Amino acid sequence: MALSDTAIKALKPQEKVYTVTDDRGLYVEVFPTGGIVWRYRYRLNGKYEKLTLGKYPALSLKNARIKRDEAAAMVAQGQSPAKEKQAIKEGSSKETTFAEFAEYYFVNFQMKERKDCTIPRRVLDKDLLPFLGHKRISELTPEDARKVIWRKKDQGFDAAAANVHGLLKRICDKAIAKGVMAANPISALPARHVHKQVSRDRALTSQEIKAFLNAVYNSNIRRQFKLALHICLLTLVRKSELLLARWENVHLDIAEWHIPAEQSKTGKPHIVYLSKQTISLFQELKMLADDSELVLPGRGSLTKPFAHNAINNALKVSMRGVDIPSFTVHDLRRTAATMLNEQGYSSDVVEKSLNHTLPGIRGIYNRAEYASQRIEMLQYWADFLDSLRTHGAAVLSFRQA
Repeated sequence: MALSDTAIKALKPQEKVYTVTDDRGLYVEVFPTGGIVWRYRYRLNGKYEKLTLGKYPALSLKNARIKRDEAAAMVAQGQSPAKEKQAIKEGSSKETTFAEFAEYYFVNFQMKERKDCTIPRRVLDKDLLPFLGHKRISELTPEDARKVIWRKKDQGFDAAAANVHGLLKRICDKAIAKGVMAANPISALPARHVHKQVSRDRALTSQEIKAFLNAVYNSNIRRQFKLALHICLLTLVRKSELLLARWENVHLDIAEWHIPAEQSKTGKPHIVYLSKQTISLFQELKMLADDSELVLPGRGSLTKPFAHNAINNALKVSMRGVDIPSFTVHDLRRTAATMLNEQGYSSDVVEKSLNHTLPGIRGIYNRAEYASQRIEMLQYWADFLDSLRTHGAAVLSFRQA
């Protein structure tokens, strides 16, 4: 007797899994946990096979029957729905959509090869899946690729367009290796035509730092971003490390911020020693964060951080109308490192503060943390930045390391 929604809803879990049939090979399995799963049993080439269709009620009775009929049509043509589903899961079916293959690629390759997948995941979710997700990956064309890449270029985000190009190329390369794509549509769009990476050497002068700090604090950006930009300059940390920071790792009582390995670009834990000024900024951020565990909880949420570009955008807004060459948040790290090196601080001490891995033999044998030197250097740097805002100092007073 065929099932009905009323009959399915009345099914009760038992100690063991049991089945209830519908019609033409369709049935449900009821688990001791209460879960109900649709399955389709069919015979192909003299052997029985079983296909899982989905869970009830997410997959309704009506839609389960539709999926059963689609699978039955494949069986009538001598094809195995179960094997086809497995092939799609493994990214080896020509029926695989871009969304299905991209998820397969992301889980099996991207997440295993790269420690931080934040940017690739955002590129996939926002710039690729909405436009290509429904298409069969075997049918993607150079025009499809051009449209998603030039969408970012036309918005003025050439570097972001390069990220879209790079991820799409890697996904399609893997699709070729799996035999579900004959040629990579990205091949017609060389990376050099999308974005030419320029090595940056921008470091602000003393007067530019003064203009930057004054512009930030006089702007109408969120107070959190004003403090965050200032902290980036004071501590030499990466923007991502601050965006992901949690209060459990910020120890104001001992003037230390511990960045765990999973939030560190080097994959190793890092200690940031906090100057008096930095502690004061963190104390204000603590009040602004309310009860959030995050140092910088995002807009409208105490559990999620701001988007990756939020501080970038805040910097752009705060510097509108300021007559100095453009610079990025990352350039603040270079600025601090450049000035501190110029003032005689050991390059190893500066590099350790930047959380860089020392190169070559020095990196292998030099395991020193330089705690006392870094504490002294960062306090000196904070005092200098204060002097710029209050006295307009033009140059650092030279010191001996």
